[in-house]
Amino acid sequence: MQVIASVFAILVATVNADAQIPEVFHPAGPAAESIADLFWLVIAVCSVIFLVVTGTLIVFIHRFRERADDGETEPPQLYGSQPIELAWTVAPLMIVLVLALVVIRSVVDLRGEPPAQNAERVRVVGHQWWWEFEYPQHGFTTANELVIPVSDEATNRPVYLQLESADVIHSFWVPRLAGKTDLIPGKTNQMWIQADQEGTFAGRCAEYCGTQHAKMLIRVRVVSPADYATWISHQQQNALPPSTERPAESPSETKTTGALAGHARFMELACANCHTIGGTHATGKFGPDLTHLMSRETLAAGIMDNDREHLTRWIKDPNLDKSGCRMPDMRLSDTDVKQIVDYMITLE
Repeated sequence: MQVIASVFAILVATVNADAQIPEVFHPAGPAAESIADLFWLVIAVCSVIFLVVTGTLIVFIHRFRERADDGETEPPQLYGSQPIELAWTVAPLMIVLVLALVVIRSVVDLRGEPPAQNAERVRVVGHQWWWEFEYPQHGFTTANELVIPVSDEATNRPVYLQLESADVIHSFWVPRLAGKTDLIPGKTNQMWIQADQEGTFAGRCAEYCGTQHAKMLIRVRVVSPADYATWISHQQQNALPPSTERPAESPSETKTTGALAGHARFMELACANCHTIGGTHATGKFGPDLTHLMSRETLAAGIMDNDREHLTRWIKDPNLDKSGCRMPDMRLSDTDVKQIVDYMITLE
């Protein structure tokens, strides 16, 4: 059943839900292009073999079909032919050898080490069922949405990922940017991705990892170098205290009193033991870092929009949308939920 579930998840992941277009056929970076080229080469070779075998079979069926005037005698039988046996032995060996060499070259290229020590690096840790993204060069951690700079003709900007697992085997896969690589407990794997166009690219865990495997989604946001530098600078800052005055154009409509009460309840409850909020005494590592929660587009590893309505639903009872998730139902009162949400939406 696990194998069937994994195969189904991979088939679903390769198709764009809106356009129903297989994403692996529309690469947006050199790693994905290398995989797509390899795929088309294998398809071309297999197509030629199929046409040759099928064509030969059709010719033989037509030419040597039974006829009314054949009588009862069998046609001449051929017992062994060295040229034919040599052909059907050497030809497949040559095909397999060529494909093996091409695959090996592609794998070596995809597993290559970074060309420079200052290349962008991200530590990726898979959890049941969310993603932790640590930017060690910049000193902060975020979750579920990986942000990287776009490359252009003048400058390649690859991002090298250090892949680890906190519990079971996961697999990091963003079809339009790269192939999948497993995250294995007790082992560190590596891969790199590079995007040649801006946008948001969807991915997911491609290895069955438990009941909510299908809801362990990835979003890679590719932005311009200038926007990436701005995002890095913002993520490095601590969360603003809820009493701090915010600009009038701020999307937050929370009253200061509600945010202050929510901040107090968050720190009093077990929330602060599981989550980190920079600039506070909440330093938990069990759940996602919430320092800049509202800078993310989605909640719960990409399964819902990040807005007040969904945030309220998630805090009130996470198991409604992600049964068995590690975040417990705290059985909070409606007042507590509202106050905590009031505080959460100030974490911009």
